[in-house]
Amino acid sequence: MLALFDPLVQQTFVNSLWVSAVTALGGAVIGGLVCYALLGVRENGIARALVDAASGVLAQFGGVTLAFTFIATMGAQGVVTVLMRDTWGINIYEDGLWLYEVPGLIMPYLYFQVPLMVITFMPALAALKPQWAEANLTLGGTRWSFWTTIGFPVLLPSFLACTLLLFANAFSSFATAAALISQGSQIVTLQIRTALTSETLLGRENLAGALALGMIVIVGIVMTAYTVIQRRAARWQQ
Repeated sequence: MLALFDPLVQQTFVNSLWVSAVTALGGAVIGGLVCYALLGVRENGIARALVDAASGVLAQFGGVTLAFTFIATMGAQGVVTVLMRDTWGINIYEDGLWLYEVPGLIMPYLYFQVPLMVITFMPALAALKPQWAEANLTLGGTRWSFWTTIGFPVLLPSFLACTLLLFANAFSSFATAAALISQGSQIVTLQIRTALTSETLLGRENLAGALALGMIVIVGIVMTAYTVIQRRAARWQQ
């Protein structure tokens, strides 16, 4: 347990926490906007079916395959990187190869965080009763007043619960980061891999277990908050 107080170990937790928080918030906002746009689409229409199917597939699209996709498109010699450099003179790696460091995890993580948000948040948004909007208009309200006084307050617990779910999803991700970040152990899951496979960590045989315990505690807190908020959100959905 003393290993958890090591500055290097604490830094890996900090890296994991801020990457998870950024991608969870980004995925929640972008995914929420996609869900809002889907309200104007017929529920049984082709467009809705395509979005639902794509979200289901992309939410599970991760690991080495996702890492290779970003390397082939956004890597140092990727298609998009070369096109931007040769056509517009824009070098996105002028300050370093950030794709292979912790900040480079943000875009790949958003790739599966946004579809996951669509899957989890759309049922809550679709459950808003049309009668509420009609009552708001009957009483002289506007579309804006409906969302500020009814829609947003009602949806806030579901939105927060989905955001926490996205945070836990990013915090526990491993394969994509392992394929992109080949040097160093900059997040907790990679640090656990190093602790399990390295032959140089003499006297720290229990480091992997301590790191895993730290992750369990954090994920446990997040999922407990998720359960509490989700119960509150389920009151009006029922």
